[in-house]
Amino acid sequence: VQTKKEETLPPSHSQNIPTFYFPRGCPKEKVNIDAVIAKIEKTFSEFPNERATLEDMGKVAKACECPLYWKGPLFYCAGGERTGYVSVHKFVAMWRKVLQTCYDDAAKFVHLLMNPGCNYLVQEDFIPFLQDVVNSHPGLSFLKEASEFHSRYITTVIQRIFYTVNRSWSGKITCNELRKSNFLQNVALLEEEADINQLTEYFSYEHFYVIYCKFWELDTDHDLYIDRKDLARHNDYAISNRMIERIFSGAVTRGRKAQKDGKISYADFVWFLISEEDKRTPTSIEYWFRCMDLDGDGALSMYELEYFYEEQCQKLDNMAIEPLPFEDCLCQMLDLVKPQHEGKITLHDLKQCKLTNVFFDTFFNIEKYLDREQDQFSVLRDGEGESQELSDWEKYAAAEYDILVAEEAASDQWNDGYEAELNPVDHQKASVLKYQMEKRPFFEMPSHLADVDVDEYDYDEDFE
Repeated sequence: VQTKKEETLPPSHSQNIPTFYFPRGCPKEKVNIDAVIAKIEKTFSEFPNERATLEDMGKVAKACECPLYWKGPLFYCAGGERTGYVSVHKFVAMWRKVLQTCYDDAAKFVHLLMNPGCNYLVQEDFIPFLQDVVNSHPGLSFLKEASEFHSRYITTVIQRIFYTVNRSWSGKITCNELRKSNFLQNVALLEEEADINQLTEYFSYEHFYVIYCKFWELDTDHDLYIDRKDLARHNDYAISNRMIERIFSGAVTRGRKAQKDGKISYADFVWFLISEEDKRTPTSIEYWFRCMDLDGDGALSMYELEYFYEEQCQKLDNMAIEPLPFEDCLCQMLDLVKPQHEGKITLHDLKQCKLTNVFFDTFFNIEKYLDREQDQFSVLRDGEGESQELSDWEKYAAAEYDILVAEEAASDQWNDGYEAELNPVDHQKASVLKYQMEKRPFFEMPSHLADVDVDEYDYDEDFE
């Protein structure tokens, strides 16, 4: 056999491939760092001994060309928490490094809040930032004298941030996740919007109030944990027992201790309530899909759908209502979702469907299922409401808050003289706050920043 001679190839010319991966943001143009530093130094010269306190950091944030409520993160990242002030030299050294290594707002914000050596944010990282918002935002001024409320409000906002931003469910928010979200835009709006309740996606006090009151009704022993029986009472036993079991199985919750004891925390309840009242957001679809996917194979089989529908049929029988046979119900749901593959429904299928709320309610929420059966036109309206101004969650929270305020007003009419001294907005918030302090003994307990419960999440482990 004659061996073929290897042909010698001509030397290849090296190619210069431009950089295409920018984890800390893409450097768009050359920033004049010296000009920025000069502006910061000029601002510091206005302070005694060129030292800035937390109260002064608003001016420094503007000199850094950052939104006002970055002032807390800027102060803490420069070491201000240890001494109560930041010197001009220490701050300039810190900010120069940020400008040299971080090229967009997401990278800068993560750098300011993260622990040294990390490149992501965990829940505890947001606590000092949010405490500063509570202390200094005019829309939360009525909370200044009620520190008992601070930790619960902060916990709620943190859960809402992770619910919306942390699309990987990892418990770690990366620069990329922050870029893809609207969180930093909402932080910037804190400066422009005096009414915190207008910022409905993360910071609304009214939304916090609704969530906590719902939790308080279920938490009969007030240990800030609820068990299966407590959660089953939500909305007059609307959620099926089989779904309650799935929630407590760990499919959508974290914290081994709580699961071992058969309980979920207030933080878990925030995720549950938002998912329950708005079943059309990406996170809520993933939430309920995880619960319904019994074998974790990434698809809902006909067996899994029948498993949840059986209990719905039993409930309807008990109410003397003849249930739709499973085969007919299945045909309706398949027509609704239009899955790509016959015999199974995937997460992608549900995210493409405009009526996931109808799908999920059919299998585990008897009250909403019956409401829709009686009002078929609402289903059509839901399907057409892609560009609706308010989300299902925002509608629910607004309605519930009005009910809670009306209940409080009816029970507290004797205090008209005191209320007349307040403007309408302050009156509403202060009276609700006062009612809570008097009627709900939990808020009489001391609560400090260090006690904020973010559930002791185990960040080393993703969901299975």
